[in-house]
Amino acid sequence: MRHGKSGRKLNRTSSHRLAMFRNMVTSLLDHERIYTTDAKAKELRRWADRMITLGKRGDLHARRQALQVIRDKRVVHKLFTDLAQRYQARSGGYTRTVKVGFRVGDAAPMSLIELMKGETAKKKKKKKRKAPKAPKVTTPELEAAPEAEAEVTEVVEADPAEAIAEKASEAEPDEAPEPAEKKKKSKA
Repeated sequence: MRHGKSGRKLNRTSSHRLAMFRNMVTSLLDHERIYTTDAKAKELRRWADRMITLGKRGDLHARRQALQVIRDKRVVHKLFTDLAQRYQARSGGYTRTVKVGFRVGDAAPMSLIELMKGETAKKKKKKKRKAPKAPKVTTPELEAAPEAEAEVTEVVEADPAEAIAEKASEAEPDEAPEPAEKKKKSKA
C-alpha cells in the first residue's frame, strides 16, 4: 500500500523529477503562465504555493530556502517583492489550472497553469456623510400634479385582455389585413 507517500512520480527518477519541477516553478514565477500536462500542473501547484508562501514570509531564511529551489536570483527577487506584495491578502490558492485540450503527438491532456490576479491590500474608503437636506416646501400646484399621474397609472395598469378587446372593437372591418395567401396571388 502507498500510505504516506505524497506527490506524483510521473515515471521519472527522483533527481529528474526534482530538476524538472525546479525548472517549471522558475518558469511559472517568471512568466506567470505555462502550458503543461494535467498531472504536472497539479503537482506544480504544490511547489508554486510553497514558494509564494516563502515570499510572503520575507525573511532571510525564507529567501535562502527559495534559492534552494529557484536557482535564478532575478526570479527570487520578483517573488519576494512583486508576488509577495500581490498575494499579501490571499491565504493560499495562488494558481489556477485551466484544461485546454489534448496534445497532438500523444493525446496527453494539457493544461494552462497561471498565477491568479492577486488583490493587494486595499484601504477602505470612508464614505462622507452628506448634510441633511432641508424639507421641501410644496405648493398646491405641485400637489395636484401627482394626483393626475395616479389617474394615468390606473389606466395603464388595466387588464391586458381588456385592452386587446378594446383595440379590436376600435378597428374597422374594412381595414383588416388580407391573409398571406391573397397577398401572394396578387403579386403573381
